[in-house]
Amino acid sequence: MAIFELDTYSGVPFLKKLLLATNNRAKVREYRSLLRNLPLELVTLAEEGISTVVSEVGKSLEENARLKATALSGESQLVALADDSGLEVDALGGEPGPLSARYAGEGASDKERTNYLLARLKGVPWEERSARFRCVIAVATPEGRVEICSGECPGFITLEPRGKEGFGYDPIFYLPELDKTMAELSLESKNRVSHRGQAARKVSSVLARLGL
Repeated sequence: MAIFELDTYSGVPFLKKLLLATNNRAKVREYRSLLRNLPLELVTLAEEGISTVVSEVGKSLEENARLKATALSGESQLVALADDSGLEVDALGGEPGPLSARYAGEGASDKERTNYLLARLKGVPWEERSARFRCVIAVATPEGRVEICSGECPGFITLEPRGKEGFGYDPIFYLPELDKTMAELSLESKNRVSHRGQAARKVSSVLARLGL
């Protein structure tokens, strides 16, 4: 599968598309930065006129990533990249995990989710607030092939939010080696250390295996 296709009418070559299968604008921004060197045109669901919402009914991050990537690749007839990311807190037995986006209920804001998590950890001492961000990316083709890559970033949950960058649980996720929360990092710095950055750096080899 070549990275260029010929326009049916003009015969002019154009870059093949990679569908970023998410409606999360903050994620799109990160992926456009992380994957900017790929010889592909990165397109969003909105740009392709796709309004389908795939329910995340899987029991793991990988299941949810696979569900989204395969469904939206099949609908769009494009190679699709979808991820599922989660925060795992040791003191909560690994919660919220795959339920991270819905931990405070459907429709809850980022602020409501972080406040709910902090309330669950009330009274838990610093040394017991260890956690990790995990990301699983699925890349699927319209023919049904799927490749998986993942990344993990360890840290601690702070006592209160810090920083205004990023999204989700970033303001309460502390990185000891940088002495900052994820929300106190620039996008470039975050991409170097984050779970999503680690997984995205494996995407080039995944696309190679798929012939892109």
